[in-house]
Amino acid sequence: QVQLVESGGGLVQAGGSLRLSCAASGRTFSNYAVGWFRQAPGKEREFVGNIIRSGGSTYYADSVKGRFTISRDNAKNTVDLQMNSLRPEDTAVYYCAARPGSATTVAGSYDVWGQGTQVTVSS
Repeated sequence: QVQLVESGGGLVQAGGSLRLSCAASGRTFSNYAVGWFRQAPGKEREFVGNIIRSGGSTYYADSVKGRFTISRDNAKNTVDLQMNSLRPEDTAVYYCAARPGSATTVAGSYDVWGQGTQVTVSS
């Protein structure tokens, strides 16, 4: 089973960009689909986007479509979340998660989670 560690969070002004990275341990990372989720204070965990095992397809929540991009490098065991045109409502703790097989939008279907990284967007 893989383990995940996120990095790259921080404080940014509205309209700015951040790039989050999710580093995985384990030699079978290419067998796992990866999802990104976020959770703001007082709110439920929310789907952001996902990427299939090969990296050939991605899917995004409407709230981030056109602003966020997910990519992966299976040789390096990493999945990145590039966030552009950030808004104050994007402020949350961001998590990457992995599951064997197909990508889904449901947090409960993911087996492995990172510890999360804080993203704060100031207005």
